Amino acid sequence: LYPDHSKLHGFVRFFNLSTGDFVRIHLPLFRDHCVLDSIDGILLLHRDHDTAIRLLNPFTGDILDFPPLETLLRYVSPTIIAAASINVSLDEVVPIMIVGSPAMKVAFATSREQQWRVSSWSLQQTFSPSPFQGKLYVVRDCGGFTGPEILEIDPPQLEGMEPRVPPPRSIAKCPVSKSDGPTRYHLVERSSEILVIARSFGITKKISAYRLADLMLGRNVLMTCIDGDALFIGERNLCVGSNAFPTIVGDTIVFHHREKRYLAQYHVSSGTLSPASDGSIVGCAIPSPCSIIFHIYTCCYRQQWNKGQIKFQGEMNWWRVKGKWRIG
Repeated sequence: LYPDHSKLHGFVRFFNLSTGDFVRIHLPLFRDHCVLDSIDGILLLHRDHDTAIRLLNPFTGDILDFPPLETLLRYVSPTIIAAASINVSLDEVVPIMIVGSPAMKVAFATSREQQWRVSSWSLQQTFSPSPFQGKLYVVRDCGGFTGPEILEIDPPQLEGMEPRVPPPRSIAKCPVSKSDGPTRYHLVERSSEILVIARSFGITKKISAYRLADLMLGRNVLMTCIDGDALFIGERNLCVGSNAFPTIVGDTIVFHHREKRYLAQYHVSSGTLSPASDGSIVGCAIPSPCSIIFHIYTCCYRQQWNKGQIKFQGEMNWWRVKGKWRIG
């Protein structure tokens, strides 16, 4: 929460999406670092003066250094980081993969290298990249007869003369939507599995949830409950335990309803739609202090979350301090 808010004086608050536990930690690194992303609780940092990329475990203080960002900018813009994934090899080398615009290539490096490398291939017409167990998953929809599908990208292969990221491979077809409008597919990590959310942009706003494991077996089994969890859909997607947060309704999918201009929650079991919080978000002027649901939803948008801002509370998307150094 608020990872770079000036009024916290170097303290950062973390909360567990499953248990609701809050932890407050002093991290003086934020004086000359900014956050680009969070990967399984590990912070992906950018150092101001030399653009070094660093991984920080905020609870142990362990840090891994990676090549400077300036060797990456030619291929991937950190202002639009779509996803990042880390893995640990058998010899304890830690490779990291980053997906971002404009070229939609996968950039990768290890903690022992001096510059970034990029994949020999590009991702085209892909959406909702999601890290999971050291790999990356994306939805690809090129139209035509093939339909949308889910791709899996393995961690970098470090053996041999030239390290590389293997080309993505198709592992499942997305279920065909019967809605009255176009459908966007989202990937959400939940516990030890990935869920596939099909969201219609038609009048009915139909939303369906499936397990990726079922789709990989060719079974389109519609989920009628999420075991009391709530899924938050945005630029990145989160799974939240409703038992830990009394104001969050279980078995729902929370998203921004652009036509009605509020945070909506879709009830998976009944197929009904209702507001997820009080008040409209017209004009990005939600009151302060705001409900925890807006704090959680902000975590779905890196460019506001990492600056200590709240989604729908003002339009600012720039760094208030050290703007000439900081990006993302």
